[in-house]
Amino acid sequence: MLTMDDIIRDGHPTLRKVADDVQLPPSEEDKQILTSMMEFVQNSQNPEIAAKYNLRPGIGLAAPQINVSKKMIAIHVLGDKDKLYSYALFNPKIISHSVEQAYLSSGEGCLSVDEAIPGFVPRHARITVRAYDIDGKEIQLRLKGMPAIVFQHEIDHVNGIMFYDHINKQDPYFRPENALEIQR
Repeated sequence: MLTMDDIIRDGHPTLRKVADDVQLPPSEEDKQILTSMMEFVQNSQNPEIAAKYNLRPGIGLAAPQINVSKKMIAIHVLGDKDKLYSYALFNPKIISHSVEQAYLSSGEGCLSVDEAIPGFVPRHARITVRAYDIDGKEIQLRLKGMPAIVFQHEIDHVNGIMFYDHINKQDPYFRPENALEIQR
């Protein structure tokens, strides 16, 4: 079982590397890593398990955050109308996105970043992602709102990008014109 001790912190070189593609069909080892990533995200949202193992709550995790430089992400988040978006994916890639932007009103956080970093993180309001599920089957997802933001955050991780790289350095609370504010 993964714990906070398995998560590398800001400043670790793996977080800044572009991760390698996962060979398809995925190996048993890669499937096991991805499964354990999803278990961590789900466990971190369970108050009893999180308290017992001292887990910080998370809604997404990318393999580079556990020092595995491969394109794997696990996401478990509620979207509009409390629809659950629960995906463990290999080689996720944004294949199209809206011009319209969005940002979380509360800013973003990250399991690899221990301190709060204030500011708005502009993202695309809507995205289409192509990826491969745990069995290596191709899937395509159209996302908006909170799930779109979470997917962009995790896909950034496999590309060596941290959320705070997007924050306007001169004006951290700069709101892009006509951007959608997403309450969290």
